[in-house]
Amino acid sequence: MLTHERFILGDSNLGTEDLVITLATAAFFMLFVAYFSYRKTLGEVNTKDGYFLAGRGLSSVFIAGSLLLTNLSASQLIGLNGSAYGFNLSSMGWEVTAAVSTVAMAFIFLPRYLAGAFTTLPQFLSDRFDDGLRRMTVLLFMVGYGLVTIPGVLYSGSIAVLQLFDVPTLLSINYSQSLMVTIIVIGCFGAMYAVLGGLRAVAVSDTLNGIGLLIIGVAVPILGLSALGEGDVLSGLKIITNSETHKLNAIGSANDPTPFGTLFTGMIFANLFYWCTNQYVIQRTLAAKNLAEGQKGVLFSGFFKVLVPFLMMIPGVIAFHLYGEGMESIDLAYPALIRDVLPVYATGFFLAVLLGAVFSSFNSLINSAATLFCLDIYSPWKNDNVTDSEMVRVAKIASLLIALFSFTVAPLLQFAPEGLWQVMRIFTGFYNIPIIAIVMIGLFARHVPASGPKIVIVFHIIAYAMFQFVLDDYIGIHFIHLYAILFFTEIGIMLLVGYFSPRLETWTFHRKEVVDLTPWRYAVPCAVTLLSCVIAVYLLFSPLGLVNGTSVFFLPLITLLLFSNILAWYLYSKAIQTR
Repeated sequence: MLTHERFILGDSNLGTEDLVITLATAAFFMLFVAYFSYRKTLGEVNTKDGYFLAGRGLSSVFIAGSLLLTNLSASQLIGLNGSAYGFNLSSMGWEVTAAVSTVAMAFIFLPRYLAGAFTTLPQFLSDRFDDGLRRMTVLLFMVGYGLVTIPGVLYSGSIAVLQLFDVPTLLSINYSQSLMVTIIVIGCFGAMYAVLGGLRAVAVSDTLNGIGLLIIGVAVPILGLSALGEGDVLSGLKIITNSETHKLNAIGSANDPTPFGTLFTGMIFANLFYWCTNQYVIQRTLAAKNLAEGQKGVLFSGFFKVLVPFLMMIPGVIAFHLYGEGMESIDLAYPALIRDVLPVYATGFFLAVLLGAVFSSFNSLINSAATLFCLDIYSPWKNDNVTDSEMVRVAKIASLLIALFSFTVAPLLQFAPEGLWQVMRIFTGFYNIPIIAIVMIGLFARHVPASGPKIVIVFHIIAYAMFQFVLDDYIGIHFIHLYAILFFTEIGIMLLVGYFSPRLETWTFHRKEVVDLTPWRYAVPCAVTLLSCVIAVYLLFSPLGLVNGTSVFFLPLITLLLFSNILAWYLYSKAIQTR
């Protein structure tokens, strides 16, 4: 078993020569990404659609790449591996089951968003309900992004850098000063993409950094298994699959970070909000050149989510076998493994990828917040009488101000008494469930008036605050289950309002043929395969699979899934041929 003492924060193991190599290789890759993004955005960001929606010209590759890196932040690299090291694979529920939401986005939400040529989610809500609800949802998004999400991403990314590289020792300053310096440096570089290049620069840089993330994601488990097996990858694999196999269990108990039952309650709606209605995620899908490219990009990102346990949690299991349980913090598991298995010349590349992941989430949030401000606050205030050049100029100023504000708030998160994740969890819960509930009603219940969603927003804020801050000690409902309870309650409230006080005229959806709305011909069988992969991963990391030895039911179930996919693709191809 390897010692981990040299990996504790504050005990740097990088010599001057190694540090120079690391910083040089990191700078090289980051400059390459910046230059390539610059070349791809020349002349593309001078119009409103060009700046906010990349000219409605994103292909599936850039959509999938940007979705991947926007979602997978540096905090997940650290946090998911730490959860696997300290507990088991139960937290993969947030990642793997997100694939179900990408299917919903591809078939239910995206066709309607593109058909309406919407730029923002509040714009859709204005079209479906009224401008009053539009302003309320913009306020929810802006407060959530400005006070918690943007500073949280910046803070967690800076913490990741501080854990991997001993910044206080390198700069001879204390921890708080190092945190502030790291936040400002990362924030300044990250904001440049959003401020100067708009969504296209964000998407292009995300895709390149996403490729780097995949390379690191594949390399670290292989190198870690090799270290565990003393040079033999297969021997390392045999160790983690035959000893301490409880670490591979994704079926979480009530005491695990993510109980298995939550996958079927509030997590469904949390993921639907994130992948189908959260502005900073869906904005790149709204920029698709056509529906087919948008569906491909969304579904491909779903396949990447299924790979997350292998790329971002198995290293934590490997770290458990290498170092044992004695680490000071579970969040040090991945940094320890990185420093142990990556050669010096590759640490710079990893630093660039790590920073790229931080940049991605940060600049995506900055771009989306500026989009919401410009299109849902500034433009309506000006009675939509704003030129493209003025809109782009205001967006750049707004992006800069939002970034500067986040520099002020982010360092304060270190003083949160219950930790960053608790703060982010609580505040996200204030707006995620009412928004997904309102959008679902907006799409499928055309008689509900605007008063229903407005009542729901006020009700949710009060009820959620009561459950979180007043009644939590007495009721003890897991916050993910609470999501489901509030979702169905709020759906019921809006349906009751629609029943007793319906709209005078049933809402009619007005299609706008801005882009080609022909669906991708292979979307259905691709979705079947994606959902099958979700089931297969859970079978693998369960008592039927690798936990406590493979069950006699495992191979028959996997064979059944495989046969179902082959049959689905065959029947669908025959159906296409007969059209």
